[in-house]
Amino acid sequence: MSGTFETPSRRPARNLRQPAEAAGGRAPGLRQTQKEATRNRVIDAARELFDTQGYPGTTIREIARHAGVSVGSVFTTFVSKGDILSQVMEERLDRLYAELDRIVPHLRGSTADQLRSIYAMFFAFEAPHIKLFLSHLAAAYDWTLPETAKPYGKNQRVRQLLHEIISKGVEAGDVDPSADLYEIVELLIAAYAWTYRLVVTEGADAKALSAAMDRHIGLIADGFRPR
Repeated sequence: MSGTFETPSRRPARNLRQPAEAAGGRAPGLRQTQKEATRNRVIDAARELFDTQGYPGTTIREIARHAGVSVGSVFTTFVSKGDILSQVMEERLDRLYAELDRIVPHLRGSTADQLRSIYAMFFAFEAPHIKLFLSHLAAAYDWTLPETAKPYGKNQRVRQLLHEIISKGVEAGDVDPSADLYEIVELLIAAYAWTYRLVVTEGADAKALSAAMDRHIGLIADGFRPR
């Protein structure tokens, strides 16, 4: 039997790996970009609300509404209100720490004077948004905070900075070698927080707060000077 045999034409192989967009999803890069944009909007909204309404007076729902996102979107990035505040403060304080890293190596004078200079910078930095810092202090007493949150007193950069200054004081003979450096740092951190009560009770500004802290540091220094 004669004739020609025709090979069936091949159809182009189907691409089983559909793009994420065609499958109804979104490319990983786009998802990450949108998540970061949402995070930034939440941070900006929360910063403004904490600075005007305080920590107890601000809710997740208000933050979401102010940011123009859903409550669910907030919780895809943050664990709690305290976690949001921690992120707000961490981003703000990074600028202060960068300035301290530049200035601290050049500080001169006694250990007490160096501590006074450091805290004067703290007060001046917080002055424009002092209610935001009061919110930060208030959150330290929120017993529902997750472990990921960093309320006031938990920041290790501040502790390390203070510890280094006092340790140099020991080397310089300005601080008693037998002094408990950990307790000195604890006293300074507590005194700084307590000083902010004057904002509420007396309407104190940065200058008045710094003067009050200077007195606290003087009393603490009386305890750590060599006998």
